Amino acid sequence: MAIRMPRIVQARQILKRPLSNGSSTPESMGIPKGYFAVYVGEQEKKRFVVSVSLLSEPTFQDLLHRAEEEFGYNHPMGGLTIPCSEDVFMDLASRLGAF
Repeated sequence: MAIRMPRIVQARQILKRPLSNGSSTPESMGIPKGYFAVYVGEQEKKRFVVSVSLLSEPTFQDLLHRAEEEFGYNHPMGGLTIPCSEDVFMDLASRLGAF
């Protein structure tokens, strides 16, 4: 029996969308296979490259839900934007082994 996680599926679909210019790939942007970029911060956004294994973590799913509520699926940075402080994200990501 499979457990459906619609937010994870939607996040994966967003991450697979081609970039606007069509010439960049995740690898050419410095993102290795099995990782994805997120933008974190309250005022100034900082880019982090984290493991896709985070997508299955309940605490990270909570952050995705907050991002969905705040930004919908139109992220101003062109990638997944997480609405929390950099310190909170770094603490959570390091506890989950995302880096």
